[in-house]
Amino acid sequence: MSDRGTCNVSTDERNVVTSILDIDLDYFNLASDPIRALSEMLVWANRPIDVLADNHADAMRRWVKLVASGKLSPPTHILHADEHHDMMDQKNTINVANVMYHAMSRWPKCRVYWMVEDSIDTPAMWLDNDVWKRLRTRFSMGAQCPRKWPAPGFLSVTISADFLRPNLKDALMDEMRNQQSVRIK
Repeated sequence: MSDRGTCNVSTDERNVVTSILDIDLDYFNLASDPIRALSEMLVWANRPIDVLADNHADAMRRWVKLVASGKLSPPTHILHADEHHDMMDQKNTINVANVMYHAMSRWPKCRVYWMVEDSIDTPAMWLDNDVWKRLRTRFSMGAQCPRKWPAPGFLSVTISADFLRPNLKDALMDEMRNQQSVRIK
């Protein structure tokens, strides 16, 4: 297993959940073997990419439309593999800095796990105290997926080219194309 590990979970079939695996390609910037780490994550997901977006704000807007149309149930779990927690402001408009804030505010049963190796901050530093107090019980973080986190029923990948080190974007996009089980919708 690579240093940017994937999840080993057992899914209890009696619990119906909508779990999103939300991968931002900038997550792989610090991986010693980013291609292998992405490959392992995609194999664990075991599903096609449902949303491929240039940035997280675009991805979130697509999630909202899919939920509104009934094509996606409101998520109960989001595994957010990203260099950034995306809870850096409380603006009403969805932007790349507040996607997880909007997800947790819009879907009150949604739990977010921010998978990150070395965080430089936390949402508590950015959100108003009363807002963070309301959300913090549903937010957690760590370097590995929680042991009993549900397998994804939806896969979203954000490219975030401006945050990727040179040449990494093309290599990661090639790996996504090469995955036998991955098809971009």
